[in-house]
Amino acid sequence: MKKRTKIIIAVIASIVALVSIGGCAMTQKESNKQDKKVASSKKEITDDKEAIKQKQLAYLKEHEQEIIDLVKAQSPKVESVQIDWDQTQWSDGGLTTPEYYMNVYGRINHIEESGWGVDIPINEDNTLNMDEMYIGSDINIGGRLFE
Repeated sequence: MKKRTKIIIAVIASIVALVSIGGCAMTQKESNKQDKKVASSKKEITDDKEAIKQKQLAYLKEHEQEIIDLVKAQSPKVESVQIDWDQTQWSDGGLTTPEYYMNVYGRINHIEESGWGVDIPINEDNTLNMDEMYIGSDINIGGRLFE
């Protein structure tokens, strides 16, 4: 009787182990599927954000004269304005200003050491608010304020 009980216990233990392993394998497969869905969603979100940024940049380039006019209005000594599109950034306003901005940078009068920055608010619908853009970094040459 003892031998038979041991065999029954061994068979039951084997069945429990197999069911447990099979359940883990199924859980792992479901987890892998879920991980792939999450990764796909993250990629879609990243792609969407990049597409929005490209649209914003294209819109901004169409309206570059408005930026040039704003920078020129800072001083009658500004004869020309160069925009460095490669330095364009997207940022949030920080703790006190929760708005998002596009930050555009460039030079004046073809002076290599010169610089300025314009901040353009981004509306909730991801459009640019050109009416409320402002000088975020004053015009400077070699780190000194341009007068």
